[in-house]
Amino acid sequence: MILGVALVRPSPVLVAVRDGAPEWPVSRAAARAAARACVAVDLGDVPTAAVAAIRVGGPCPEALRPRVGSGTATIVRGGHSLTGRVLAPLDTEAVRRFAATCGLTDFAVTATGSPMLADHELAVAAIIAAEVPRARITLSYEFGHPGLREREEATIRNAALGPETGRIADEAARELPGVPVFFARSGGGLVSAHYFRRYPLACDLGGTASLARGRAVLPGVPGEVAAAYGAAIGRPEAQVERIVQARGRAELDRVLQDARDEALTRVVSAGALPGSARIAETTVNPLSYLPDGLYRVRVTAEGTMP
Repeated sequence: MILGVALVRPSPVLVAVRDGAPEWPVSRAAARAAARACVAVDLGDVPTAAVAAIRVGGPCPEALRPRVGSGTATIVRGGHSLTGRVLAPLDTEAVRRFAATCGLTDFAVTATGSPMLADHELAVAAIIAAEVPRARITLSYEFGHPGLREREEATIRNAALGPETGRIADEAARELPGVPVFFARSGGGLVSAHYFRRYPLACDLGGTASLARGRAVLPGVPGEVAAAYGAAIGRPEAQVERIVQARGRAELDRVLQDARDEALTRVVSAGALPGSARIAETTVNPLSYLPDGLYRVRVTAEGTMP
């Protein structure tokens, strides 16, 4: 039996799925005997943490500084062009000073050019980890957006969601001891609790996506039940987005294979059986407004449950 859970107010809705058919209500004992639980939740209204944002790049007008709400932000020298050229050496001392004095543990790091070359973001993460041992760090290159502002806002949002999604995952583990728990992705599919903790942004609209999937299969069923059912019928899925540079078909094939390998690794981290992981979709779009040979690559991988 697979347990679908819609985290809605005033209380969660539980649906048991046996051979594709939904059953509800579900007793506490039956829920704790499930083979796995699939949780649908929207994160739009959950409490968010104050974030320490570090942008690696050049100076900018005050209106274009990182937007962090109640958190704090700094801009330090460094970064790369989208062709991988170093724009300036990384100001490691400024990073160290900010990390040591900001008083926060949730960090969002965004460097110019990082979708092409993430070296400066990785170096900043290492400095933060040394200065703040309990830090939770989100790096923007993992989100792949070519635009700095879009990528930075996604990174800050992911970091801000971290503590609350950790609490949600902890609560699910307490309520369902011994039951593997998965969470619904915004664009469809499921991820493991470990993946949910690290990349909560991937599940920002998990409840909405599950509701749409459930209603497509169960027309006329109450919406909350449809959301729980929609989560239960999902499968592990992960996505990788990158900006890559390739001069010629052979080099493009090589970088595409690297992206596919990363997507397969991610979907296993998201809970898929290693032998079941496969590439579901690959899109390659040339960035025509930038130098020749730059492409935006998106790879989606999926797999089956253990």
